[in-house]
Amino acid sequence: MSSDYLRTYAQSADANAFADAAPLTALQKELIAKVDARGVTWAERAFQHDREASFPTENFKDLKDMGFLGLCVPERFGGIGADYRTYMLVASRIGYYCGSTANTFNMHNANALWSADMVDKLDLTPEQRASHEHNRRVHYANMLAGKIYAQPFSEGSGAAAGRHPFGTLATRREGGWVLNGKKIFASLSGSADYYGVLCTEDVDNPSMANTLFVAVPATSPGLTIVGDWDPLGMRGTVSRTLLLKDIHISDEAALMPRGIYAQAASRFPHMFMTLTPTYMGIAQAAYDFAVAYLRADMDGVGVKRRMYPTKQIAIAEMYVKLQQAWALFHRATSEYKLDPSRSERMRALATQYTVMDYAADIASAAVKVCGGQAMLKTFALERLFRDSRCGALMLPWTAEICLDRLGKGLLYNEGEPRDDAV
Repeated sequence: MSSDYLRTYAQSADANAFADAAPLTALQKELIAKVDARGVTWAERAFQHDREASFPTENFKDLKDMGFLGLCVPERFGGIGADYRTYMLVASRIGYYCGSTANTFNMHNANALWSADMVDKLDLTPEQRASHEHNRRVHYANMLAGKIYAQPFSEGSGAAAGRHPFGTLATRREGGWVLNGKKIFASLSGSADYYGVLCTEDVDNPSMANTLFVAVPATSPGLTIVGDWDPLGMRGTVSRTLLLKDIHISDEAALMPRGIYAQAASRFPHMFMTLTPTYMGIAQAAYDFAVAYLRADMDGVGVKRRMYPTKQIAIAEMYVKLQQAWALFHRATSEYKLDPSRSERMRALATQYTVMDYAADIASAAVKVCGGQAMLKTFALERLFRDSRCGALMLPWTAEICLDRLGKGLLYNEGEPRDDAV
């Protein structure tokens, strides 16, 4: 399996991706270097996980050994304390080597990222702050001990996109809740120790304000995983269906205080961009593959093709799109804050759409410029091609949702009434 060239081209990716951005902190450089030290091994394992649609368990053991299961756990709780931008940079580097590892690693880290300083900056009562401090201490300790947290969103409806409340219901019981519902495309199914479930409090006329965010132990009676997993791409995520039947959880299971998720979703929209770096990494990997292939810088390729004008033009066009995507990515990830401006919100949506769209475009162009041999499964490109197709479908900000919100947000001012459709 040909991934040997990555040892050299990771340095090229380093220059392309980061050199022209804001200077990296010492921590960011250190974390990215740790990913590079393991990344080629992850890239080699990706062939098997893609073929078998199996979860990259060994990669997560590596992440645990690296301390990365506590990447976004604040330092005062014993974690690395990576902030939003640091996480996004690190995740893009993981995606460069293995998309499925980056996508599932996102699910784990989002649980820590969302419950850390983001919640601290929201409007909470003293009682909510006290209970949250207790609860997250429990969950962060689990993460630091090597427990993996998933984050199933999808239900086959518009709930994950914020269109209406979640169909998974939480009925209040003394000291806790009883959950009933279903989550589809539940990444890490069967491999996670906890599932960070978004559900709706079972009340009359519920709204998004009644959303709860709770961690359900994988060992809970009533939790079952059903269905097959044989998708086009991102096969190593193992995103089967999660069924929840009369599952009892305690108040300590809350990853956010009761009713706070809706406030977080409204005031920290960049929280929904954390899948973006996976596809930024895939875009860079597809471009680097094409360059290495045309230069014959990889095993199994004995003929240089870089001298042909058609190849040179194709690579130039890929590079332009790659740099456009990186430029937006760097700006948007630097604008994460409480209550971003309208322009910053629109730019976040534009970034998500651009990265997902361009990753697929660049991978497709790489297939065309490299030719038939590059589509053999002994090379990474055909997997990158398939994985890149999945980004536009990823909730909560699919490509369609991004364009829909951009169109409305750009043509209507905040609070302005909508015209009737013609």
